[in-house]
Amino acid sequence: MLSVIMAAVAAAAVPLTVPGPQGDLAGTLVDAGKGAPVVLIIPGSGPTDRDGNNPMGVAAAPYRLLAEGLAAKGVSTFRADKRGMFGSKSAIRDPNAVTIADYAGDAREWAAALRKRTGAKCVWLLGHSEGGLVALAASQQPQGICGLIVVASPGRKLGAVIREQLEANPANALLLPPAMSALHSLEAGKTVDTTGMPAPLLALFSPQVQPFLIDLLSQDPAAMAARTKLPIMIIRGQKDIQVSAADADALHSARPDAQMLTPATMNHVLKDVAGEDRASNLATYSDPSLPIDASLVDGIADFVKR
Repeated sequence: MLSVIMAAVAAAAVPLTVPGPQGDLAGTLVDAGKGAPVVLIIPGSGPTDRDGNNPMGVAAAPYRLLAEGLAAKGVSTFRADKRGMFGSKSAIRDPNAVTIADYAGDAREWAAALRKRTGAKCVWLLGHSEGGLVALAASQQPQGICGLIVVASPGRKLGAVIREQLEANPANALLLPPAMSALHSLEAGKTVDTTGMPAPLLALFSPQVQPFLIDLLSQDPAAMAARTKLPIMIIRGQKDIQVSAADADALHSARPDAQMLTPATMNHVLKDVAGEDRASNLATYSDPSLPIDASLVDGIADFVKR
């Protein structure tokens, strides 16, 4: 009976807010109890919410499931909605008017609030996908940060990653010339005229997101990893079809002392995939009933408890 009560306490989700630029930033704390390590989960790109879902086809709830799994291992987590979105909608009027530095500042604000709330001396930053860039950027001011867990994140400049993603899908053949041209301009700091651009590319290169893309494409994750002296864990599932092994390798080359975890069947949304085909992989993106990879939870828990 005692273990059931303790598990229920560990899994209790508590809403928290901190002041944002124009309104509150909102998130959820899953408190594993006094003295537990605290992990701040930083979300990936686009309109991704605190559970890891977004309206562009992801409903797998990977962050919520990760928080629940870590709570069962005695690790507290916090996951937030990005400024201008969902529960943090009032924080800024335009959710596209952001930079990686803005998100990094929010992460440091949350870390400070979590230290005060939980009594922890420091907070671990776990960045998933684009969130890994945010974690690395936040770590350049390391006060109050225990270390970094970089999950399914780019280790090279994002232009190379986006090019690989587009080229990996044969259906994109006709889209590649205008896409590559747009990337080249944005990497040079120049916005792109989308008049006549193929419709499938408009979501990626819409005018309102181009200033953020220019900032994003300028980030060098390997260089940031090399500059920080904090402990780092690098995680990439071998079934990830969005971020390649080359990215994990680039981060590891920058920080050879980092701990590596490469679950054999885990994909980008932290789920295990049985098949090798793209359709089987993508099917997991919309299935919250599938558990996340068990070795991911174990590996993170072991890392932050050491």
